[in-house]
Amino acid sequence: MRENKTEEKVAPFHLKAKQVIQAFVRHESAVLFLVLVAMMAILAVVTKGRTATLSNMSNVWLQSATRGIAAIGQTFVLLTRGLDLSIGGIGLVGAVVGAQMMSEQTGFPVVAIGIMLLIGLGFGVLNGTLVTRIGMPALIVTLGMWRITDGMAYWITGGITKRFLPDSFNFIGGGRLAGVPVAVIIFIAIAVVSWFVLERTTYGRSVYAVGGNPVSAWLSGINVRRQEFSVYIIAGFCGALAGVILLSRLMAGGMNTVIGLEIDSIIAATIGGVSLAGGKGTVIGVVIGALILGVINNGMNVFAVSPAYVNIIKGWIIIVAVAIDYIRRR
Repeated sequence: MRENKTEEKVAPFHLKAKQVIQAFVRHESAVLFLVLVAMMAILAVVTKGRTATLSNMSNVWLQSATRGIAAIGQTFVLLTRGLDLSIGGIGLVGAVVGAQMMSEQTGFPVVAIGIMLLIGLGFGVLNGTLVTRIGMPALIVTLGMWRITDGMAYWITGGITKRFLPDSFNFIGGGRLAGVPVAVIIFIAIAVVSWFVLERTTYGRSVYAVGGNPVSAWLSGINVRRQEFSVYIIAGFCGALAGVILLSRLMAGGMNTVIGLEIDSIIAATIGGVSLAGGKGTVIGVVIGALILGVINNGMNVFAVSPAYVNIIKGWIIIVAVAIDYIRRR
């Protein structure tokens, strides 16, 4: 009798464990997660444990935070069949404006941070207006805005890097809470909120519907233009927030403060399974994609790979990720 009772108690546990394993395997990001783990393990073996240290892993997360935040903003746009190449430029303008303001301040620069984020929202509104109200292609609008923001940043700085920012500002990019980098906490918070919005709200379902088939979405009563307009605002905010974190980490605002953020955001999103054709992708996949890109960059830094090869590798990553997406959709 005792053996039967023991079996009755153990059986449900095994069933639950089996269900958890099955749910994990069936999840569309499961393969990505396994790829991430395999890459980390291979690098740890090749580098004889140098990349497996706690400090290095913390650094990977820290470097992935800004890319991940920008990639999440990019994801909202990609899900509606759009594209935002201005995210890096938006972050750059916000960073140099913030640096100019904070160089004369003491204490924690709440006003400067607020203005940096408002700049991101403003450019997002401008992008969304040109795309949805005038009907211009998103590629042309955001490509042009990328060059405009780059020129504005040079005009503001005169090519000179602004330093001597308040020490308290470094808390965002270099501080820790309970041993966890503040930037990583912000990244996780943005990811959780974005996941909830996309997966558990009417707005999120509308974003997927617009990307999947805008005509069907319109026929079902969704305001397609309003949805498309809103995602550029989200992307602009995320770009500005990434600029805040990067400026806080470097404690210097110049033309080199934000480099390649727009390309890295696209790479992280496409690695994470977000389709350039719209309507497909998850925030969980994007987070893993940002970490995979972070591990790749970390490995190349450890082996002192030439910047030329870094750009070549990133270019091939984009091509391969998009090719896989097209093959899978066929």
